[in-house]
Amino acid sequence: MSLKVGDIITFVRTFTAEDVEVFTKVSGDEGSHHMTPDKQGRLVIQGLLTATLPTKIGGDSNVLARTMNFEFLRPVFTGDTINCAVTIEKFEKQDNRTQITASFLCKNQNEKAVLSGDFSGVIL
Repeated sequence: MSLKVGDIITFVRTFTAEDVEVFTKVSGDEGSHHMTPDKQGRLVIQGLLTATLPTKIGGDSNVLARTMNFEFLRPVFTGDTINCAVTIEKFEKQDNRTQITASFLCKNQNEKAVLSGDFSGVIL
């Protein structure tokens, strides 16, 4: 993938109860809101599970992250479909690596922002 400043890369994912179950086992985050369904039968997705959306996009481009900043804006529930848009802010070749900085905004199926932030790192 050839990236440049201004590029916007998107990824869409719908979270399931199985996703929460697997992430709970891996992370140990067993908050009752992740384990007990609400009145609509939904579980709250762990924040860091939601944060896998921008990291997936970074991983697709072989980004070795140095910093990651997340602002969790509203809860994400099982059954929610989240669209994550990553915008390349800086892409600069230096010697044998490339410096990259990007911002991201994730929105649910109702166009409500659920997660924003940025990351920086290198592509080797």
